[in-house]
Amino acid sequence: MDILIYPHPILRRGGKPITEFGEELRTLADRMIEAMYVEGGVGLAAPQVGIEQKLLVLNPSGSKDDRSGELVICNPKIVRKKKKEFGEEGCLSFPDIQADVERAVEITVVYQDINGDEQSLKCDGWLARIVQHEIDHLEGVFFVDRLTSGEKLRVKSQLLELESEYKARA
Repeated sequence: MDILIYPHPILRRGGKPITEFGEELRTLADRMIEAMYVEGGVGLAAPQVGIEQKLLVLNPSGSKDDRSGELVICNPKIVRKKKKEFGEEGCLSFPDIQADVERAVEITVVYQDINGDEQSLKCDGWLARIVQHEIDHLEGVFFVDRLTSGEKLRVKSQLLELESEYKARA
């Protein structure tokens, strides 16, 4: 399963709500989790692998050896945000780019699990940052869209390089 790299157009499309829960969705989620580990990530959204669905997987540890934090989240919606702070983020679709992004410190998310059952998750810190980052992907929003003008300027040449590499591949 390949990770799409910026500026692939599917990344901007985001995802459509999941309406069918079953074996096909389970298989997709399992494949995404494995791809996340192979690429060294802590989260992965379906649009990043070319699937236009509101599905994300994550594990804050980023370790295949510690799967206790694995989550599969379908059709998420943030219903509460509290406080804000800047923190460094990177993204599998933006290789080798890290930048400070302002995010809510505490959030509550309602979503459906892999079986379609409604769940609620209160999270803070690192987990809250991951969830917000991946939900952005489901809306076609990138972490670089949320940068301050100074941070955007700092990573501009790297973004232009990714765009140039994409054109060369296309």
